[in-house]
Amino acid sequence: MNTVIAFILIFGALVFFHELGHLVFAKRAGILCREFAIGFGPKIFSYRKNETLYTIRLLPIGGYVRMAGEDPEMIEVKPGHHIGLLFNEKDEVEKIILNNKEKFPKARIIEVEHADVEKAMKITGYEQGEEERLQHFTVAEKSFFVADGQESQIAPYDRQFGSKTLGQRTAAIIAGPLMNFVLAFVVLFGLGLIQGSPMDKPIFGELTKDGAAIQSGIKQGDVIKTINDKPVTTWTDVTKIISASPEKELSFAIERDGKPQTIQVVPKAEKAGEQVIGRVGSYAPMEKGFLTALENGASQTVFYTKEILVSLGKLVTGQFSIDMLSGPVGIYDVTDQVAQSGFENLLRWTALLSINLGIMNLLPIPALDGGRLMFFLVEAVRGKPIDRQKEGIVHFIGFALLMLLMLVVTWNDIQRFFL
Repeated sequence: MNTVIAFILIFGALVFFHELGHLVFAKRAGILCREFAIGFGPKIFSYRKNETLYTIRLLPIGGYVRMAGEDPEMIEVKPGHHIGLLFNEKDEVEKIILNNKEKFPKARIIEVEHADVEKAMKITGYEQGEEERLQHFTVAEKSFFVADGQESQIAPYDRQFGSKTLGQRTAAIIAGPLMNFVLAFVVLFGLGLIQGSPMDKPIFGELTKDGAAIQSGIKQGDVIKTINDKPVTTWTDVTKIISASPEKELSFAIERDGKPQTIQVVPKAEKAGEQVIGRVGSYAPMEKGFLTALENGASQTVFYTKEILVSLGKLVTGQFSIDMLSGPVGIYDVTDQVAQSGFENLLRWTALLSINLGIMNLLPIPALDGGRLMFFLVEAVRGKPIDRQKEGIVHFIGFALLMLLMLVVTWNDIQRFFL
C-alpha cells in the first residue's frame, strides 16, 4: 500500500508540474483555459476558480490543460435557431440560453438571423412578438452558453490558442516539459541541502555496515593519501583503483586526526552488468551548503539528462531493445524497490522520472509536445500554419501509435514481473 501511495504521489506530482507549466504560460498569453486535469476518465473531484475548472480524474495516467481553440468549439449558433438572451448591466449579452428556455423567464427569445460570437461578437435576429424588426445584440467579452443548465464560457477569438503569436504558442507548449526539468533540479537541490552533495576528494564518506572498509578498520572522514604507494587526489581516483581490484589486497595510506596510518583492505567482488568490480562499502564524501547544493542540483540534472539522451540514441541505432523499455507496471516495480531503500533514494528516483518525462515529451512525435513544436517550426519556415484538420489527423495517428506502444511495453512488463 505504501508503494501504491508513493507511485500515485510521484506520478501525480510529475503530471501536475508539467501541466502547470502549460497553464501558467497559456494564461500569461491570455488564452482561456477551460480545464486543468490530472488523470483521464470520469471526474472524482472538481473545483472551479475564475475561468478554469480544476479536476482530478479516475485514471492516473497523465493529464491535460484544455485551452480554448485547440479543438473546434463544440457549440455553434446557426440561423433559424431560437435562443434566449440574458443581459448584463451594460446591455450586452451575458448568457445565451440554448434549451430549457422556459426556466429563464427574464430571457428575451430570439430567432437567429446571424451570429458571430468569436470575432465580431454580434448576434442579429428577430425577437418574439417583433418579427418584422431585425435587432442587433452585442455579446459581452465574458459571456456564456447555457445548455441543460450547464454554463460554458464563450471564447472570443483573441482568447483562443490559434489567435496568439507563434512565440506565445511555443512558450505555452514548451513550458510543460521545461517544468519537469525545473522540478528535477529543485528535488536534487533539496537533496543536496538535506544530505549534502558529493565531493570529489580522497576522503572516506559514510561506510556500509557489512563493507570491507569498516571491517578493515577504516573510519568515515579518513583522508586517503596513497593506495599501494600510488598518490590519489580525487574520490574518482580512489573508486577507479578499488573497482579494478576485486578480491585483491590494497594498502591504504591514510591520515586520521592528523596522524598517518596504513590499513590493508580487500575489496569484495560484485557483479555490475557483465563485469565484476571491487567494492569496499563507502560512499563519496559529502559537503553541505547552499551554493554546493545549488551546483549539485544543476550538475546532477545535466548528468541525468545526458544519460537518458544516450539511452535514446542507443534505441534509435538498435543497440537498445524495445524489451528494455518500461511502462507504468515496470516503473511501479522499480518504485517499489527504490522506496524500500530510503526516502532520499525515492526523491532521486522522482527527479530522474521527471527528467525522463520532460525529454520524452520534447521528442518530435505527433500527439506529444515535441510533435506540436515541430508543426510550429514548419509554420515559422513557411510563414503560415498547417491546416488544423490535417494537423489533427497526424496527431490522432501519433496518439494511436503511442497507445499501441504503451500496450506492448505494458504487456512486456507484465510478462517480465508476473508470468
